Amino acid sequence: MDESCGDGGASGVNCDEALETLYRYLDGELTDERRALIASHLDRCMYCGEAAHFEAELRVVIADCARARVPESLLDRIRDVLAHEARSG
Repeated sequence: MDESCGDGGASGVNCDEALETLYRYLDGELTDERRALIASHLDRCMYCGEAAHFEAELRVVIADCARARVPESLLDRIRDVLAHEARSG
């Protein structure tokens, strides 16, 4: 176990393992057993817990941006171009 690990080895997972599996953890792609081990490490290790929190918040920001409304004027211009292409082609 890495001596610099923030959970002192209590979770049975070291920081490298936790960070390597972080995205699969956040995506819900781990087995229940593996998820519980990673969650235990993230709860005990401030460094990895903060990394997980940052990544989770970043996903929220990205998702919010992806849901942003396209301005109606842009949609109108796109519809006009498509309609023109349909008539011409």
